[in-house]
Amino acid sequence: MHIPKQCSRSQDEYSLKYMSGHMGRSRQKAGDDGDQSLIGPPSSTGGDLLDQNASKPCFVYMLALFSGLGGFLFGYDTGVVSGAMLLLKKEMNLSALWQELLVSSTVWAAAFSALAGGSLNGWLGRRVCILLASFIFTIGGIILSLAPDKVVLLVGRIIVGLGIGIASMTVPVYIAEVSPPHLRGQLVTINNLFITGGQFIATVTDGVFSYMSHGGWRYMLGLSVVPAVLQFCGFLFLPESPRWLLQKGRSQEARHALSRIRGGQNVDEEYDSMRSSIEDEEKESGGGGIVILRMLRYGPTRRALFVGCGLQMFQQLSGVNTVMYYSATILQMAGVRDIKRAIWLSSATSATNFVFTMFGVWLVERVGRRKLTLGSLLGTGLSLTVLAFGFLMSAQYSPPITLHPVDPQNLTCTLYGSCEPCMLDPDCGFCYRENGTAVYDSSCVPVSAASTDHAAWGSCYNQTGQELPDSSLWAYNYCPTPYSWIVLLSLILYLAFFAPGMGPMPWTINSEIYPMWARSTGNACSAGVNWICNALVSLTFLHIAQMLTYYGAFFLYSGLVVLGLIFVQGCLPETKGMQLEDVDHLFTGPLCSCGASDPPTDSSNVQYTRNQPETSPAHYGAAGSGAIAFITLR
Repeated sequence: MHIPKQCSRSQDEYSLKYMSGHMGRSRQKAGDDGDQSLIGPPSSTGGDLLDQNASKPCFVYMLALFSGLGGFLFGYDTGVVSGAMLLLKKEMNLSALWQELLVSSTVWAAAFSALAGGSLNGWLGRRVCILLASFIFTIGGIILSLAPDKVVLLVGRIIVGLGIGIASMTVPVYIAEVSPPHLRGQLVTINNLFITGGQFIATVTDGVFSYMSHGGWRYMLGLSVVPAVLQFCGFLFLPESPRWLLQKGRSQEARHALSRIRGGQNVDEEYDSMRSSIEDEEKESGGGGIVILRMLRYGPTRRALFVGCGLQMFQQLSGVNTVMYYSATILQMAGVRDIKRAIWLSSATSATNFVFTMFGVWLVERVGRRKLTLGSLLGTGLSLTVLAFGFLMSAQYSPPITLHPVDPQNLTCTLYGSCEPCMLDPDCGFCYRENGTAVYDSSCVPVSAASTDHAAWGSCYNQTGQELPDSSLWAYNYCPTPYSWIVLLSLILYLAFFAPGMGPMPWTINSEIYPMWARSTGNACSAGVNWICNALVSLTFLHIAQMLTYYGAFFLYSGLVVLGLIFVQGCLPETKGMQLEDVDHLFTGPLCSCGASDPPTDSSNVQYTRNQPETSPAHYGAAGSGAIAFITLR
């Protein structure tokens, strides 16, 4: 056999790194198929160069659980505002603009702090940033529970948003960096399980406190302090990310942290691989300078950033936080008259989100990130279409207006011919009587300037807060309809498809696709895009619904999901089971050809370079220092 010249050190290291990952994937397949690998025994978890930590990684799970409390806070705030807003708009007489401000102010603040979180993570570290986020959230929760008016409430919402933004980009990175490869996808997805769990607990909390005649929203918003304090106390005793410590040159602390996380196992190979990878990444990226500029100049990170930000953008443009922030309001729009009933029904949608996120935890390492995301987008788009048809049916069979009283205020309300256009006008409400499911004596009249709970005049005018006279019923922002069940069913279907895929996958994938030197900045940018799109969607939903009608708004979101499906099909590669240090090699090709195929997991010929001469060269079918062997992996 021809013996080539000695390869350079960098080539040797790259070949070893590539071989280790490829050998692990092939040995995993060999173990599954019952075949023997030519270079080692079969393994059920893969044979990566780094130890897979097959023993029970209890400490890693504890780190993921305490980190996940940041996701719980994220989810709790998203879910609690849905029910709290129904009480707040009644108690503080909030206009549509103030409702959107209170919802979106948190989101804009989170976008700002998520973008700033990249620099904070690089400077302070993951652990300190999580401590800072939980402290800020605690302060914001206290302000919200004590707010005397809507201005102070707005300040509290902004402070809470600052904490959420830092946590949202830090927690997935921290979990990814402390997790072994064979558990990384599941553990990062656990963060999203906590997000959906927080949303479910929030809606149940809303339901419980909706029976309070005054101030129930204070308890809804203030209870978020409890998990924030718990996370702060827990992270006082948990370690920093060893990868961040290595990047900062604190090698002894990094080795100690890694050993602690791995339960005292021998971590020499993992530590050495981690250190050499970080050194190589720094050389490849050109050394110092502003990180975002280095990312944009370096092809693989530029492409990874495009994919990561695109995933986060399409997650929000699918309208998920419109559903979560306004779920109770959407159900009212669909004809659910009672506030308490609307709040409890919205908890059913949150429960669906939570339960199906569990399926995502189970599927992520079995199906893979790419297939799970594609299937999720397809189901999400179909569900939004059904939701839009539900509102379209309600509009088509909207109750006619039979009474046109003289309007003393000379407004346009009495000119409408049916409930649908009356309901879309924020200055008008629908006054009617009911006989079973039949609507009669219906009119469109101006809403009271003092409260949206009654009309400005006529049979639905009431200043006493008691039941309306003459058995009249008052509907503001919704029409009585027999089709509200379609909306509820489609909301549940929407979240059932969204939760296992598009819910966790943008966060999971973004925590994996950047090299160490760019990970904080890449996740900060993608999280910032997520929050900016979140803010745009939540700030504009009510106005879009007024301009395009409710069914038009959801048809719009459905069309955006189709664009997301095309994007993922063309641009997203599979990262399942790969070492973090190897994932960036997926983005060395053209911009959107990376989604064309999965990384190799089957039989292939791989060039394997050795640095040192082997004492038993026949074992590999080659001899001598720097020999090259072609090994068929099964």
